[in-house]
Amino acid sequence: MAATLLIGLAVALLSVEITGLLPGGIIVPAYFALYAGQPWRIAATLGAAVLAVGAYRFLSGRLLLFGRRRFVFLLFLGGLIGQIWLVLWPKLFSAPLDLRVIGWIIPGLLANTLARQKFWPTLASLATATAVTIVLARLVFRV
Repeated sequence: MAATLLIGLAVALLSVEITGLLPGGIIVPAYFALYAGQPWRIAATLGAAVLAVGAYRFLSGRLLLFGRRRFVFLLFLGGLIGQIWLVLWPKLFSAPLDLRVIGWIIPGLLANTLARQKFWPTLASLATATAVTIVLARLVFRV
């Protein structure tokens, strides 16, 4: 696990240096690579991040949200949406679908990058960095 996180950090840093695009935050591709076997968790995390960006865009016209305030606000929103999701999802559906977000911080970090960069280039960079991290981690661990 720790080695996959380090590989993911290195891949994300190289990705930023080569392309100039953040892959959803420096640590996000590493966590997506760790949860590659659980696509519903990745989908829930993407959903929470998109909801956080939508709430941010709605509220940014009413609040002064820029710089550090925007970053902390998006981290808070991502964590809050993730926790609400965790509480409400089992009550809404009886099927035990593992549709939980990855951590408290990951949705907010991804939301912050989605709010700063364009949507599709961020997702493309995230997908590429995650795929490279998965391949390198499997080569290192020979799994």
